[in-house]
Amino acid sequence: MKKFIGLILFPFLFISFGAKANDNFSVEIEALTLVMEQYKEDIESSIELDLEDKKPSYMALKQDECNATVEVTEKTGLEVVNKESFDVNVCLKEVYKVIN
Repeated sequence: MKKFIGLILFPFLFISFGAKANDNFSVEIEALTLVMEQYKEDIESSIELDLEDKKPSYMALKQDECNATVEVTEKTGLEVVNKESFDVNVCLKEVYKVIN
């Protein structure tokens, strides 16, 4: 009987942790969403014919409750083709490209 109750209650232990994870990473998730939307528009607006498939990867680092830094790295296989950084203000929904 104890095993049966344990099997029923076991999944509920993980559900509570999953709900908190989204709150903890909400700034990063929103920053990634804003950059992906802008980055997609930038790629579509440029008229380049590339024979190689460039696959972007995204990484977000939270600075405070409103700000985050997002790095976009384009790769073709193992070769890094392009790397860009963005400062994102989630509260104002603004994306600033960092010029190196």
